Amino acid sequence: MTAALAAGCGVAGLVVGAAILIGIERIPSRASLLSPPFPEVGAGIRRPRGALVVLGTGALWAGLALHLGDAWELPAYLVLSAALVLLSAIDLDHHLLPNRVVYPTTLVVLALFGVAAALDDAGDAFLTALACGAGAFVVFFVLHLISPRGMGFGDVKLSFVLGLALGWLGAGEAVLGLFLGFVYGAVVGIALLVTGVRSRKDAVPFGPFLAAGTMTAVFVGSTILDWYRG
Repeated sequence: MTAALAAGCGVAGLVVGAAILIGIERIPSRASLLSPPFPEVGAGIRRPRGALVVLGTGALWAGLALHLGDAWELPAYLVLSAALVLLSAIDLDHHLLPNRVVYPTTLVVLALFGVAAALDDAGDAFLTALACGAGAFVVFFVLHLISPRGMGFGDVKLSFVLGLALGWLGAGEAVLGLFLGFVYGAVVGIALLVTGVRSRKDAVPFGPFLAAGTMTAVFVGSTILDWYRG
C-alpha cells in the first residue's frame, strides 16, 4: 500500500512540478495562471533548473508518501512542499515571496491540518502546531523589526505556515527546522562571499533556506533530535 501510494504521489508530483513551471514565470508578473497555451512547461523542462523543479517535486511527493504513509496529514505536507518549491524558485529569481502564493498556501495547509486533527483525533497536535506557527511568526516579526534588510517581511509571512507544519510533528521539530534554515543560509552566504560570487552588499534570498530547513526537519527531524538528546 505504501509503495503504491508513493508511486502515485510521485507521478502526481511530476504533474504538479510541470504546473509549478508556469507559476514561476507568471506569478511575479501577475499574469493569469490558467490562460493557454502553456509554453513555460516545454521550455522549462528543456532547461536544467526546470527539469530539477519537475523531478524534485515528484521526488518530494514520493518521499513524503513513503515517510508519512497514508496519514491524514499527508495532503498538508504535499501542498506545503509544492508551494515551497514554487516560492524558492521565485525568491531566487526576484527576491520575492508573493502573497499570491503564501496566503493561499497558509489557508489550505491550515485547513488540511484541521481536517487531519478531526479525523485522527489529534487535537493536541493541532494546538501545538498553531502555537508553533504563532511563535514562529512573532520571532520572525521581531527579527524583521530589528533588521528589515536581513529579514524581509515575506519571510515573516511565510514563517507561520512553516511553524504550523513543523509544530504538527512537535515543538522540537519546529525549532530545529527554522534553526536549520538560518544555518543553511549562513553557510551558503559565507561560501558565496569567500568565493566572490556575492559581495556584502548583495542580498541573498532567505526563502529557499527556510524551505530546505523545513523539509529537512520533516524528513529527519526526529532522528536529529533523538541524536541530540542522546
